[in-house]
Amino acid sequence: MSAAILPVDPQPIDRLTLRGAPDARALVLKDRVLTYADLEAEIGMLAGWLAQQGFAAGDRVASWSGKGWLTCLLPLAAPRAGLVHVPVNPALKHAQVSHILADSGARLLIANKGRLDGLAAADVPEGCILLDEADRPPAADALPIGPSDHDPNALAAILYTSGSTGRPKGVMLSHANLWLGAEAVAHYLHLTEGDRTLSVLPLAFDYGQNQLLSTWFAGGAVVPIDYLLAREVVKAVARHGITTLAAVPPLWVQLLEQVWPQEAVTPLRRLTNSGGALGEPLVRRLRARFPDADFYAMYGLTEAFRSTYLPPDLIDAHPTSIGGAIPHAEVLVVKDDGDLAGPGEEGELVHAGPLVAQGYWHDADKTAERFRPAPSGSKSGGIAAWSGDRVRYDAEGLLYFVGRRDAMIKSLGQRVSPQEIEEIALATGFVAECVALGLPDPALGQAIHLVVRAPAGTDPDDVSAPLVQALRRELPTYMQPQAIHWRDALPKGATGKLDRVGLARELAGEAA
Repeated sequence: MSAAILPVDPQPIDRLTLRGAPDARALVLKDRVLTYADLEAEIGMLAGWLAQQGFAAGDRVASWSGKGWLTCLLPLAAPRAGLVHVPVNPALKHAQVSHILADSGARLLIANKGRLDGLAAADVPEGCILLDEADRPPAADALPIGPSDHDPNALAAILYTSGSTGRPKGVMLSHANLWLGAEAVAHYLHLTEGDRTLSVLPLAFDYGQNQLLSTWFAGGAVVPIDYLLAREVVKAVARHGITTLAAVPPLWVQLLEQVWPQEAVTPLRRLTNSGGALGEPLVRRLRARFPDADFYAMYGLTEAFRSTYLPPDLIDAHPTSIGGAIPHAEVLVVKDDGDLAGPGEEGELVHAGPLVAQGYWHDADKTAERFRPAPSGSKSGGIAAWSGDRVRYDAEGLLYFVGRRDAMIKSLGQRVSPQEIEEIALATGFVAECVALGLPDPALGQAIHLVVRAPAGTDPDDVSAPLVQALRRELPTYMQPQAIHWRDALPKGATGKLDRVGLARELAGEAA
């Protein structure tokens, strides 16, 4: 499949407020509803307040809070004021927040009192102002700023990666990156002004922030939610007549374990997945539970936002494919010898085009590793994001995720994809979630360990032996797990993905 061709005509991201009808709902908060006219007015006033604080153009302002008025408006208000927004995931702890504040050189941090009280003096860099979000900026007293005419290539946000492979790195995103990402997703999801998006994912996560931006690009309404239990998501879908629901694989697993009343199922028009592969069994279960909703399987990386999607009419025939390039993206597969891959061949996914970020904030070495010239044969040229992820084409030109280069397991001289083992384990029906890992082993190179959680209501003792037997039937000898670890729950990172690095560290400690 080939990407839809849209004109590349980005605007300053804060002009999204002009996309919806003035009297249409834009943001449904716990205590009030903002129309697009309200949204424009309050972003203008918040931008005006920021402009009066004496910050220099390009200064960074950070937010560390759940979803509310400030965290939803700052992604547009800060860039309108000529500043750079740094959203901090509310799940992060003080050490990670301290790193982000220091690394970004943030001049302002807005958070609730509990989070601010948890910061030590050493956690806050000199010159960074702390503001309790309860002391809401007196925006009504500020001189509002209208939609800006900033250069679309100017820096608008720094999104910090989850840090699963080291300390979080700040990905620099321009107005154009954010605008074109919103446009692309609104286009291929066919969002309209009648859509209502449940904002479940963290706004510091590019997938989560785009839920705001793409919905506003289409003139629809966003309903932010901070939830503790999956059943709260189901209730919110029914209460607000949600049409669009996005999640990552671990959340989909939890949602499928809930009871879904018909009033929650009926309004859903589309489901989207990114942040990890689902596997065929989970796709089939989602399609059975929500047969009338379009399902979009997607792949992305923060360094280039979103790269691929699979149209929903192909999901039943190709349940494990990540599809092809989204609008504004050029996706290439580069083999180890540097040539472009053809059907059936595997290589590294490389993303070129205007969605590619501007690099890592103040980290030239890491930027040079990930952001390199586009490969020969690229139509876009310029600097591309080299993902480090292994993918392959099929005969129809659809892409399939194989695994991260640095996550591949080397056992008995063979290169093993953790995802392949996980998909087989999930297909047995004895496992709800699982992670395959390679741990050092003097005889094997790496020993394969499988960490699993049983389906809700299932005793692991009842399915442990059947799981081993099923894996022996379905996997070759070199892919057999040397150990299976049962857990009541699998750890998750700040963005809701399974914490593979933490699990590997835990198992390595047990082995020692």
